[in-house]
Amino acid sequence: MKIKNFFAGILSAAIIFSTTTTFAYEDDGEVIREVPTDIYMWVQSTPRGNYWFNHQQAGYKVREDGTLDLNTLMVPTICIYDNIQIEDVIQKRRWKKLSLKGYSRLAGRADYLKFDLANDTVQVVERVDLDDTWAPLDKDTSCAPIDLKTLPAKDIRYNFYRKILEWAKEHNELIIGRSRGHLSDEDGDLPIDEVPINKAYIPPVVED
Repeated sequence: MKIKNFFAGILSAAIIFSTTTTFAYEDDGEVIREVPTDIYMWVQSTPRGNYWFNHQQAGYKVREDGTLDLNTLMVPTICIYDNIQIEDVIQKRRWKKLSLKGYSRLAGRADYLKFDLANDTVQVVERVDLDDTWAPLDKDTSCAPIDLKTLPAKDIRYNFYRKILEWAKEHNELIIGRSRGHLSDEDGDLPIDEVPINKAYIPPVVED
């Protein structure tokens, strides 16, 4: 399966799953958002948002011949914004003279991550703004790869990416089983310590 088709399927799934995701509004206008935990795993909260990744759809890229590329891990994620972050996104779009159609219902974003385990990088290959029904508002495909080895520990993404990679390493067989492809004969015979996720750089835990 091609990458673009993989992402299209993930986005469709997210919209379908929104039937189990509620967006309730309190009297003061603060939005309380619930995410289906059978699909998404919470990683962290920051003052501006809550970060989750889709553990059901995390999988390896599928080559043209149907074999899995164990060096390329694809992970859909979401960040649910608070009201301050929502207003910040809207203001930035206004300054850039970008369309604000539908942005009165902005709820967060979906980032589709590509981890290059051979080169220790991660890239947001597609970022999609989502409304409160998880329908797409706009997308950005201009993000460049990030070197995991030089990502500052104080960066919000540092812990997020670390947790995803730790989970992937621990659940590698599950990921392979769920991926829409099959192992090549060569990869199927790899010693456990030669499997890419077991050799990949994972940002270390940083003590406060």
